[in-house]
Amino acid sequence: MRPIQMVDTHSQYLAIKNEVDAAIHEVLDAAAYINGKAVQEFTRELGNYLNVKHTIPCANGTDALQIAMMALGLQPGDEVITPSFTYIATTEVVALLKLTPVFVEVDPKTFCINPASVRKAITPRTKAIVPVHLYGHAAPMEEIMAIAKEFGLFVIEDNAQAIGCDYTFSDGTKKKTGTIGTIGATSFYPSKNLGAYGDGGAIFTNDDSLAQQMKMIANHGQQKRYYHEVVGCNSRLDSIQAAVLNIKLKKLDQYNAARQAVAANYNKAFAGNPAITTPFVASYSTHVYHQYTLQLNGVDRDALVAYLAEQKIPSMIYYPVPGHRQDMFASFGLKEISMPVTDALTNSVISLPIHTEIDEEQLNFITTHVLNFINK
Repeated sequence: MRPIQMVDTHSQYLAIKNEVDAAIHEVLDAAAYINGKAVQEFTRELGNYLNVKHTIPCANGTDALQIAMMALGLQPGDEVITPSFTYIATTEVVALLKLTPVFVEVDPKTFCINPASVRKAITPRTKAIVPVHLYGHAAPMEEIMAIAKEFGLFVIEDNAQAIGCDYTFSDGTKKKTGTIGTIGATSFYPSKNLGAYGDGGAIFTNDDSLAQQMKMIANHGQQKRYYHEVVGCNSRLDSIQAAVLNIKLKKLDQYNAARQAVAANYNKAFAGNPAITTPFVASYSTHVYHQYTLQLNGVDRDALVAYLAEQKIPSMIYYPVPGHRQDMFASFGLKEISMPVTDALTNSVISLPIHTEIDEEQLNFITTHVLNFINK
């Protein structure tokens, strides 16, 4: 049996090696490393795939979130509502811009932001909501957008983990996650469903004015070279990464289907076990399984992680410390707020290997050992 990887980017590369190598050599031959042909092509094709009017590539997913907030004109002290149960980048940029993070609970089934908690958290200083499509499952965007419209708030979708996920509205219409809110942001970190071979990110919007503003901000605040209209930053997707992403974008639906097949295998193996709650999929969402995350019930998680490691089976805890308990937010006095759902999840979730190259032998080995430990 091949060694089991949490994410096997090398095997995925080998399957597309000839295409990738040729595309990279094309960039090298053209010597257009910044905003070259590959970047322009990827920007266009990604916008077409998502059916969104404007796509702005940038250097990484964290920059994408920061540029989005800068473009919306948020000011120090403005409140931004976001789940605490997410990767730190979501909320790090809030503090970086001297905005005020307001953490709210998530749904214990989907792990995504809870609209009822959002509504309770709104104050006169609230300016934006940042729903996170966590682990590859869509946040309840129809409800979030209704709340945002009612209170005149911006919505910035953190789509770093769910590119390719479909959201179905109550009237039957469908949209890709990342294209529903005021702005969407994503990451092309190598382990993502659509991953580069380095850092990368993108921002999406259907608003012409916001698109122009975000393009300027990502390019030192300029539209015309050396004429800087606003304070910006330097955040660019390079041509080599775009060349890789061009190839992988064409295979994204195939990659997501492979992840869904892995998840189905896991679900079947763990079905009916009272110690394991498998991932829930809401009727409004598909699931692209950036992570396959279980909730354990009455299981010593640390002991399970150690046991799996002995069998050379990797596992991860996403995320052991929620945002409101991170030291970086100590000045906001958040550590003592009551978030029982979030705290329960941080103590009970575990993610198993999932990627496009995992095979049946590896899956059987993983599930057998998980069940051996739980049923002992």
